[in-house]
Amino acid sequence: MPRASANGIELEYEVRGPEDGRPLLMIMGLGAQMIFWPDGLVDALAHRGHRVVRFDNRDSGGSTSFAGAPVDLNTALMAVFSGIPAPPDAAPYTLDDMANDTAGLMDTIGWESAHVVGASMGGMIAQSLAIGHPDRVRSLTSIMSTPEYVMPEPDMVSMLATAIPPGREEAIEAGLEIYRKLAAEGYPPSDDEMVEARRLLELAYERGRDPDATFRQLAAILVSAGRSQALGKLRVPALVIHGRGDRLIPPVGGEMTAAAIPGAKHVVIDGMGHNLPTVAWPKIADAITELTQWADEAGGELAAGA
Repeated sequence: MPRASANGIELEYEVRGPEDGRPLLMIMGLGAQMIFWPDGLVDALAHRGHRVVRFDNRDSGGSTSFAGAPVDLNTALMAVFSGIPAPPDAAPYTLDDMANDTAGLMDTIGWESAHVVGASMGGMIAQSLAIGHPDRVRSLTSIMSTPEYVMPEPDMVSMLATAIPPGREEAIEAGLEIYRKLAAEGYPPSDDEMVEARRLLELAYERGRDPDATFRQLAAILVSAGRSQALGKLRVPALVIHGRGDRLIPPVGGEMTAAAIPGAKHVVIDGMGHNLPTVAWPKIADAITELTQWADEAGGELAAGA
């Protein structure tokens, strides 16, 4: 896969779709490589007229690793749980740094602006990109994300704080258990989805894995300031998608995002947890396409009074 120099680091990325398609940049979430954007969803967006770029965030996959960088996750967690800001020096980088990575990637591939889609932490990065680089974002889609810290359910907190085992098979089995837990209760992954999840986890292990990278990314989330006030100043077509059964970032996170961004459309999907189940792909792809088409027709500005 190609690599781009961006913001002083290297990012590995992939391109799909027609060369003259609407530019669509997809940002993945915490501890997840770009391959965890489902191929079927990426292809659906490409077939709907998008030139899709997905990439590995810093500290994941084939992009620059920050292995060995100091991180104090316990201090950051204790601060947030106590209702006070986490100290900036608890993390080696912030979500703003990751948003600047994204802008740098756009520079390298020659996109002045793009439609931006982010999931979970990727949604937070997408929000930060729209705030810090509003001229680069044609439309913003925030999936299963939040502008403020939202308390997960207790078993989700312990899951986040548990290190993945170093051995290959143990790491894959741990990843499969996480995959099951992130699905909505009462809507377990199908056999085909579990087979695909194993394939992706095996590929992810081979592409590059640092067991501490997820902790550094989580610390970046915790030290980054809330975005609600800044999102209120945006004038960008926006879509907020959230699963009704999300227990990692409960639906209130989507509600806060939609309330913060003027004119944002809010879509809640039954049967979706903190994941991207196959059954939801058509609805997600259609909603994103409706937004990008409208945004380009509107010239990237919200209609008066929207």
